[in-house]
Amino acid sequence: MSDKPLIDALVATLKAAPAVTAIAGQRIHGAAPRLPTYPCVVVTRTENRPVGENDAVEHLLTVTCASRFGGPEEARALVAAVRAALHDARPALSGRRLVTLRVPYADVFAGADRETTLGVVRVRAVTENP
Repeated sequence: MSDKPLIDALVATLKAAPAVTAIAGQRIHGAAPRLPTYPCVVVTRTENRPVGENDAVEHLLTVTCASRFGGPEEARALVAAVRAALHDARPALSGRRLVTLRVPYADVFAGADRETTLGVVRVRAVTENP
């Protein structure tokens, strides 16, 4: 099972969320852009595994929020907006039925370059055949 339909649905959900776009504009990506413009939101990691019965699949995704504001405030606000937009969201998926979508973890920290503040939002979704 490919994660692409779920990634596309998450990106569409975030692009439709006013609190997210107020900070990141439309700089919300399903894969890392070659030359990012900040602040931005990127789905940076995905994994999936079968769970239970009914052809259910658990998807674990990491959404990274990056800011070069000069402090953690912008990254914190972006993480909060992303978390609020995704937790319990019900985006339509192509070819699968979304059972649950949760945000169990989020964190903000300084990047190794000391110029970028990063936020990570971990997303857990379960899908099954329609």
